[in-house]
Amino acid sequence: MRTTSLLSLFALSASLAIALPAQAQQAAVPVSEKHSLKLEIEHVIDTGVKWLIENQNAENGSWSDAEHPAISALALSAIMGHPEREESKALTDALNKGYSFILSNQKPDGGIYAKGLANYNTALSLMALLASGKDENLPSIRQARSFLIKQQADFDTPGKTDNILDGGLGYGDGSAHADLSNSRFSIEALYYSKKALADTAGGTGGEDLDWDAAIQFIERCQNSEKTVQTLKEKGDERNLTLREEDKGGFVYKPGNSKAGEVTLENGKIALRSYGSMTYAGLLSFIYADMDRGDPRIQSAMTWLRENYTLEENPGMEAQGLYYYYLTMAKGLTVANVKELELADGTKIDWREKLAVKLFDLQKQDGSWINEGSSRWRENDPALVTAYTVLALEHVHKSL
Repeated sequence: MRTTSLLSLFALSASLAIALPAQAQQAAVPVSEKHSLKLEIEHVIDTGVKWLIENQNAENGSWSDAEHPAISALALSAIMGHPEREESKALTDALNKGYSFILSNQKPDGGIYAKGLANYNTALSLMALLASGKDENLPSIRQARSFLIKQQADFDTPGKTDNILDGGLGYGDGSAHADLSNSRFSIEALYYSKKALADTAGGTGGEDLDWDAAIQFIERCQNSEKTVQTLKEKGDERNLTLREEDKGGFVYKPGNSKAGEVTLENGKIALRSYGSMTYAGLLSFIYADMDRGDPRIQSAMTWLRENYTLEENPGMEAQGLYYYYLTMAKGLTVANVKELELADGTKIDWREKLAVKLFDLQKQDGSWINEGSSRWRENDPALVTAYTVLALEHVHKSL
């Protein structure tokens, strides 16, 4: 049986829509304008995909750094996700070389990585393999899925979520670490691979993530009174508190925010929420099949509405900006949000605004790069172009 394509898999997410006010489900622009926007998005995606194909390593089929297959996996997913993709010799050669490179990095343990960041590289490579739609990739998909499941943290007492990191996933290097970024990549890949393998010979082999433990970990990454209390009970000696402006947002891992912490006048410490991780948290909750009316999901949506901007990654300025654009596009598409109601009650069509912003940021050669920050490799045009093409594909799908 043919593996479902990535775009078809994302179509499954239509049933995951969060319950929103009726007007939020309405199209924000007339059909004719939406059609024009879709055509413009397709044109820009064309130029981005063309740049990716032209900048592939001709020798080994990789993009950018061959020690990080995830970058090549993102490029492959971006190319495969083109809404109007047409076969051509150049495209076929690029895809064949790219997939050969990805598969050449699969280890006997099922992971797809070179030297490090095993979970990150495996999760994104698994997503690229799902996009291939080829039966011959099923064994590799199943093995990669099994590898990720085995990486779920369960420290201290086996079978109990008694450690603050239990239920999450980290780098896959054996260290006592778990974070929301690696967890989100892995949870997404496990969610879609389970659906793709469900109706194939052998199915998913009975293996699956401990989703209850995963939800507990994700919850501990969300700024809330409950999280503050949990951290204190787990031995955090800081005088922690929760600021109203951080409530519902997410941080990198329990007790640690890449956006830093704030010392208040009363001496208490508050962890700052930030944009890209809040969308990552929202996506993780959705992939965990949580009830769409759950207060944790609604609280995340409230924070995102109150902190909406396209000028920065909220809380991080230019750092991780394009990853923020991608998680925004994916998060709001999977959540089936057509209009986003801001804190002042204004309703915006985020899809049109994000698309136009990304149009304006494109370089003349068809690529994108983060000129404001090199953190998290966003000075790498291959990575950032793949991020942006994928973001535009999600906008196109939402339209």
